[in-house]
Amino acid sequence: MTAQRQLHLAAFGALGGNHTASWRHPATASAQVLTAAYFKEFARLAERGLFDLIFFPDVLAVAQDRNDVGFQQISSNIPFRAEPISTLALIAGVTEHIGLVGTVSTAHTQPFNVARTFAWLDHLSNGRMGWNIVTTASEAESRNFGVSLAAHEARYARAEEYVDVVRKLWDSWQDDAIIDDKAGARYVDASRVRAIHHHGKYFDVEGPLNVPRPPQGHPVLFQAGASDIGRSFAAQTADAVFFAAQTAAEAKRIGADIKRLAQTHGRSPDHVRLLPGVLVIVAETETQALEKQAALGQLIDRQAGLAFLYELIGVDLSAWPLDGPFPTLDPASIPGIKSRYELLHDMAKREGMNLGQVIERVASAAGHRVVVGDPQQVADQLLEWFDAGLVDGYAIMWPHLPGGLEDFVNLVVPALQKRGVYRTAYAGDTLRAHLALPTLASPI
Repeated sequence: MTAQRQLHLAAFGALGGNHTASWRHPATASAQVLTAAYFKEFARLAERGLFDLIFFPDVLAVAQDRNDVGFQQISSNIPFRAEPISTLALIAGVTEHIGLVGTVSTAHTQPFNVARTFAWLDHLSNGRMGWNIVTTASEAESRNFGVSLAAHEARYARAEEYVDVVRKLWDSWQDDAIIDDKAGARYVDASRVRAIHHHGKYFDVEGPLNVPRPPQGHPVLFQAGASDIGRSFAAQTADAVFFAAQTAAEAKRIGADIKRLAQTHGRSPDHVRLLPGVLVIVAETETQALEKQAALGQLIDRQAGLAFLYELIGVDLSAWPLDGPFPTLDPASIPGIKSRYELLHDMAKREGMNLGQVIERVASAAGHRVVVGDPQQVADQLLEWFDAGLVDGYAIMWPHLPGGLEDFVNLVVPALQKRGVYRTAYAGDTLRAHLALPTLASPI
């Protein structure tokens, strides 16, 4: 008898929540987001909910105003994010099972450092690490490193070589290189360690890595590219893909394209997990859930929403009338996330939304799907796409923290477990095991 397919869930690590107005919610621990206690509580809650992983996004700049010349808008939201690596190291020590995924940009780092960091953390966490690969689409971030934002295609070309180098470094040690032979005075068998001699367009790296091969072989790779070139990179590189989709048709189109591209890159599409983002607002009754949603909506600052839209797509829409249509622009002229602009444009056209209404939706979940209801209704909506085979799970986003996560764990998780689609205990020890992905054997 074939085992029932299991839903995979990632807990989005946000400061206060993922709604623009999350920090203003009276239940949000916004005063605690710079404390270790805040992240320890979040991690323990997520592990109690048996999530596959915790995921921390990152941006290497203070959130700036829509004109990108000052800081007027930073007062209307939490303008920074958790530094992922130190945060994951912290919570690795207070958890035992849950996967730990952090964002690191290929634009402003070097592959040797990233390979070393994730390999070391994979050892310290007993095989629970994952790397969310981003190429950085922000001029503000680039200026913090004294460079100009590279062209879209060039960012992905660099990222492709970057990941190749990181993988070579992880594979520069064989799995059995450590022999710990005290009598023979040999800790490492040197014949099982080799240089990589990488000489490419962007990087020259001799190797080997100065950390033994990670327990998972390779930490799990995540990616969120949704443009044409981004999907190709994700399909070639990632074990799991984050993306935004408002409708089942969008989820089907994006997922099918990623699976198709994975095959063209010689990969099994069964080894790529599809995890769209979804903001969940749940309560014991539908009425209470809708009241929660309405209360958050009343806390939205329109200018903060407009600034967030600018942060996403890199285009200042402040001169456009809020009661007018969402503007039609040439995607090639979008310096930010092109796929997010296209998603918002399609949503506005499909639902007859004006610019002001799009801003409110962006403020709610950055263009991601929003699911509202009682536990059974939320489970129904999540399983609709899952049961249809469109997705493997979700990156769950929060109306406020820690309460939004606690509501999900207490209300939605039991509803999913009763339907037999969600674990009742962790069956494996590594992030690859949680996601039903193979551990990669040493190639040398």
